[in-house]
Amino acid sequence: MALTGIQIFKLTPKKNCKECGCPTCMAFSMKVAQGAMTIDQCPHMSEDAVATLSEASAPPMKTIKAGVKAFADNKNDSEKEFALGGETVLFRHEKTFVNKTRYAASVCTCMDDAAVEARLASVAAIDYDRIGDRMYVEFVAVDCAEGAAPEAYAALVKKADGAGRALILNVKDEACAKAALDVCKDKKPILNAADASNYEAMSKLASDAGVVLGVTGASVEELYDTVAALEKAGNKNLILDLGTASIKDTFANAVLVRRAALKDTDRTFGYPSIVNVGKLASGDSHMQAALAALFTMKYGSIVVMEEMSYAQALPLYGLRQNLFTDPQKAPRIEPGIYPINGADENSVCLTTVDFALTYFLVSGELERSGVPCNLLISDAGGLSVLTSWAAGKFSSGSIAKYIQEFEIESKIKNRTLIIPGKVAVLKGDLEAKLPGWNIVVGPTEAVMLVKFLKDMQANA
Repeated sequence: MALTGIQIFKLTPKKNCKECGCPTCMAFSMKVAQGAMTIDQCPHMSEDAVATLSEASAPPMKTIKAGVKAFADNKNDSEKEFALGGETVLFRHEKTFVNKTRYAASVCTCMDDAAVEARLASVAAIDYDRIGDRMYVEFVAVDCAEGAAPEAYAALVKKADGAGRALILNVKDEACAKAALDVCKDKKPILNAADASNYEAMSKLASDAGVVLGVTGASVEELYDTVAALEKAGNKNLILDLGTASIKDTFANAVLVRRAALKDTDRTFGYPSIVNVGKLASGDSHMQAALAALFTMKYGSIVVMEEMSYAQALPLYGLRQNLFTDPQKAPRIEPGIYPINGADENSVCLTTVDFALTYFLVSGELERSGVPCNLLISDAGGLSVLTSWAAGKFSSGSIAKYIQEFEIESKIKNRTLIIPGKVAVLKGDLEAKLPGWNIVVGPTEAVMLVKFLKDMQANA
């Protein structure tokens, strides 16, 4: 449970902490409680006090890092591992969610080579960019069928590792687990292997390899007891497998585990979770997609499917992005040239702001028109057309500067530029700042673009 400023103050050394910028220890304590400062910023705090306060004020759910990223999710992502858990609220409207749900496809020793290759190829196929985020299948879950030889499982793990994704090792046999870790432990896989019958051996394997240990149980009570035993033995680098007994039980477990950690502050359940919808709805891709959406919201840190197609990925990743995007920060599109309908250097140009909603509305209507065109997106502060114009971020000067800095004239021969109808006032200034360009005032609403472009093409 997070400590209050008063509780932190009682444990701080009573000195005038000018070195850390706080006039009194009380001010420092209040800032720590609010998250504005960290405990170790006090130069007078003892190591024991820092350790005690850090543990007591930590979020009720631990942040666990696993896997090695094949590439960064976006240009601002410098982490090499996937951060899981660390959540502080049950609902997004209470506070922004912290670490987004990750997705996995699975392969198994029970599959033949052709099926495995096809499955891994489908993993590589899901890889696209949406509003600055790289959308892809982050994990491959490698299942070890009962009775599989350690050599066969290790070979499959090695093949899965070649897909360039992080790994989840779903295995119960100690010899198979050891053989798999020998192949891939440097990639920091999740060893999803521990239960009430083998947790001691699997914990040792995971600890020796320095990887996250997945824990499951026949019931939520058994899961709790196993996690408690692992913590008592000193292993707190865990992730909870919520089981596959039934959809109802798995969903109940997901909610119970999250509520126990966040509402009841029971740190035994304060870990991220894995939900295997591929086993909950084996062979039914539509049900798996529906369950993946459900457990993205409630509360899977990793959702495992048998296979993911574009038809499943597009709505699923869109849902995830909506849930895990800070609602106080408008999603933005990177400035650049966006060719639509096979546009080339001779195609007409349009421009609008970098606010993601505006971009998707405009680009959708442009695609529907069937007319080849180049959509030019400039930096407008992530605001809508009228708001950015009123703020001076979408002006004749900013558009002209963008065209010069991005060397648009050397990349596109067409000199017709269509501007949004709501900022028709920019036409005169743009013609003065962009000599040689034909500035055309477009419609005021995106839905009118289809007719506008078709009429313009017919009259050309």
